[in-house]
Amino acid sequence: MKILLDMNLSPEWEIFFQSNGIEARHWSKLGNPKSTDSEIFNFARLNHFTIFTHDLDFSAMLAHSKSEGPSVIQIRNQNIIPEVSGEMILSIIKSYKDLLEQGVLIVIEELHHRIRILPLNK
Repeated sequence: MKILLDMNLSPEWEIFFQSNGIEARHWSKLGNPKSTDSEIFNFARLNHFTIFTHDLDFSAMLAHSKSEGPSVIQIRNQNIIPEVSGEMILSIIKSYKDLLEQGVLIVIEELHHRIRILPLNK
């Protein structure tokens, strides 16, 4: 699995994931930092990345596209630095690795998380 970190997340996540055996790249290293969310979404889909983000746009794109990918992990916590949320995120990713490879939206909040199989219009 490969994780694409959205611009709204710290590049520290790249280091965190890589140190835990997960391939990860921050968008700023792959494309134009001013790219639209649609461009990032299409890049992730074409290159088999799971998008890790803090905004709601990617889940809306999944709903409108009726697409089976890319998978999206959306963190909705207040404190989104790896030192605070990293272990919880890592645990969820490991638990749902197979689903993430098939196509899923995971929304992670402080005390719980939700999973939706793609496409969202099923």
